[in-house]
Amino acid sequence: MGGDDVRLRAVVGLAQGMAAAHAPRESWRAAAAGACRALGGSFAALSVWERELGRLRVLANVGERARDEEEFPEDEAYPVHQFPEITEFLHERWVGGGGPNAWVETADGPAAGHAEYCHQRVAALRRRGRGCCVVAPIVMHGRAWGELYVARPAGAPVFDRADADFATVLASVVAAGIAQTERLEEARRLAFTDALTGLANRRAVDMRLDEAIERHRAEGVVVSLVVCDLNGLKRVNDTRGHAVGDRLLERFGSVLSLCGAMLPGTLAARLGGDEFCLLAVGPAADEVVRVADELCRRAGELELGEGVACGVASTEDPLGPVRSARRLFRLADAAQYRAKAVRSAKPVVAGREGPDDPVVRLVDAPPPAAAERRRFRGRR
Repeated sequence: MGGDDVRLRAVVGLAQGMAAAHAPRESWRAAAAGACRALGGSFAALSVWERELGRLRVLANVGERARDEEEFPEDEAYPVHQFPEITEFLHERWVGGGGPNAWVETADGPAAGHAEYCHQRVAALRRRGRGCCVVAPIVMHGRAWGELYVARPAGAPVFDRADADFATVLASVVAAGIAQTERLEEARRLAFTDALTGLANRRAVDMRLDEAIERHRAEGVVVSLVVCDLNGLKRVNDTRGHAVGDRLLERFGSVLSLCGAMLPGTLAARLGGDEFCLLAVGPAADEVVRVADELCRRAGELELGEGVACGVASTEDPLGPVRSARRLFRLADAAQYRAKAVRSAKPVVAGREGPDDPVVRLVDAPPPAAAERRRFRGRR
């Protein structure tokens, strides 16, 4: 009964560790580490089966790693044909009514469980100084998702059938934890993504801009905003229908994403309606203006719409102190509004028209009267 209690606590600990994870990598590490402790292993790995690429890719390695094993490897993957049990044992056996049971391999050859396909794993055990391993399939939604792998060093007791059965239980707990993590990640993605264009949304911009301005104040990093208003969307909607208008939004979103990629680490977003932006952290203001100019050119070549009105504000330009995200947003917005008012085919850049720059003057002026047509955006 004592052994059962220990294993029950191990299962609970594994589940709690994965539940406490805030990101996929944390969840992967918790899964591998929890299984390693529960089975008395010295090393554990979590891998995913990438069907479209025909390979088993390692997500996390924990414990006593060999020289060629990184904690979160970028490119540690193995062709599935090297492990026939993945495509044969994990599928044909289930079709015949068998369950996804774990099995054991040793550096000397087959051990407990179903180990018909051991040659690659045996070679890996010998190469890395390990004596045995237990391999447990991870199943989600009735399909093989990947595997949980736990090893012991050479000379340590070999895993037995009871260990393999327990590894099967642990793999099912890991599957539940991964499914929960994926659901949370999808919820986070939807919360910060514009559904129509796939770009970031206003919430994502607000969060990233707050962080960027903090870095600007602390480290002097350059922060730039390009705010765009897509011209002619209402006319397209009124004359050709909203489906065509949506297509215009999607196409401009693709152009915005392409131009944003010219500035490393730039966030491309749809703020709402016909308004979009690029948030660049690090690149020089002149580089941002160059990309904004390219954006205007490409937008003007779209089959639909009438180009864009584009405004730029950068902390590298003479704007006065930029102590808040709201002020930089107001400056970029005012520059965009001026571009629209003068029908400029190029971006208007805040702060570049001398000491009495009209954009900066407009933003720093007393609040506009209630009758003014436009009110600046800005968080409350």
